[in-house]
Amino acid sequence: MNLNAVTPAFVDTLRAVLPAATFRDANASYLEEPRGRWQGQAAVVLAPASVDEVSVILKAAHEARVPVVPYGGGTGLVGGQIKPDGVAPILLSMERMTAVRACYPEENVLVVEAGAILEDIHNIAADHDRLFPMSIAAKGSARIGGCLATNAGGVNVLRYGNTRDLVLGLEVVLPDGQIWNGLSRLRKDNTGYDLRNLLVGSEGTLGVITAAALKLAPIPAGQGTAVMVVPSPAAALELLSLARSHMGEGISAFELIHRQGMAFIAEHLPDLRLPFEDFPEWCVLIDVGLARGLDPADALEALFEAAAEQELVSDGVIAQSEQQRRDLWEMREQIPEGNRRVGSVSSHDISLPLSHIAEFIEAGWQALAKVSDVRVNCFGHLGDGNLHFNVFPAEGKDRAEYTHLRDAIKTCVHDLVASYGGSVSAEHGIGRLKVDDLEKYGDPVKLALMRQIKDSLDPHGIMNPGAVLRAG
Repeated sequence: MNLNAVTPAFVDTLRAVLPAATFRDANASYLEEPRGRWQGQAAVVLAPASVDEVSVILKAAHEARVPVVPYGGGTGLVGGQIKPDGVAPILLSMERMTAVRACYPEENVLVVEAGAILEDIHNIAADHDRLFPMSIAAKGSARIGGCLATNAGGVNVLRYGNTRDLVLGLEVVLPDGQIWNGLSRLRKDNTGYDLRNLLVGSEGTLGVITAAALKLAPIPAGQGTAVMVVPSPAAALELLSLARSHMGEGISAFELIHRQGMAFIAEHLPDLRLPFEDFPEWCVLIDVGLARGLDPADALEALFEAAAEQELVSDGVIAQSEQQRRDLWEMREQIPEGNRRVGSVSSHDISLPLSHIAEFIEAGWQALAKVSDVRVNCFGHLGDGNLHFNVFPAEGKDRAEYTHLRDAIKTCVHDLVASYGGSVSAEHGIGRLKVDDLEKYGDPVKLALMRQIKDSLDPHGIMNPGAVLRAG
């Protein structure tokens, strides 16, 4: 579809109906993405302060057929927030829509606007003795609207589910400016199509999420964290099964960590405390939240003893204080930063059936060794089958030496994922990075239905063109 440029006359029309504070300078912070793969562009940056102002902007864009790219915290890793080519868009930032509209602790519901920072939401929930369980490494800058638009995952999916599972209702401005007032707090509402789940994960291609009713949870009475050394990913999966038999749904997170991740941290973040001097080949970070009367440290110690008897673990550290818990989690949360400082050749956010994970990891290493001499940092949310299988230059080499191999490496990994019935996008979305992958590995009927939905809601194709589905 042909889109029109944002003209000075169009901007003047908006200036006549929007407050001056809505207009922002298009500085570099809006036009960069964390991995440096693309440089964005923007004809104008708008930061509305209300849903009505968002409606005004989208209605005008729809009528003029100019593109719009919604922008949250800019932390997305697949380029969904960046439009590097074609007609320069309106960049619609949610930075001024940060209000807490309501909190219902007795219902375990928090209603917030889309620009609220994830870490602030954690703190607001804690002020009401509640937990908002969705957490990612970028929690200090990620905005909840972006987390919803990408259906972000994070470390607590095992117990609480993806972001999609943590939202009850949405307020959304559609491409033509209509406002869907869907901020329901109901747990059961069987009145037709589930528009909420359609909009969550749509990456700004079907509308702009402006507010959400989020599910909260009680803060567990006792929380505990441990790192346990395992001989292999297969043993880690057996340990997960054993942990569930010991603590049931008390397992909040179960993270697989390879020694390469610790080595990168030691090299580039030397002040960070690591639990082992000699890095084990594999270990798992286990986080538990238990009911009143149960001691998490005792439960983790009992788990370690039972696992040691079955030769599933050989060493471990059980946090004895809140500071030790934070230190163990800091190690896990800084793995992406260590990766960034090394510089990956190709990063892969994948998911697999649990029973195939161990076999995939071994097969993946062997397949990549045939492509080139590389290092692999395999880590991630083992409990829900989500791995980050990231490929780095061999020691002493620079990633620029591998530029010509990037596509071959990605294809090697993604073909193998597909052969095991997995997904090439587990929690980061499709964005612009994986449009080709979606077309290659996606079900053609699903893709056709997605296109029909897009054309129905956004007939002019103004919303985030080129993200998820190929533009035009």
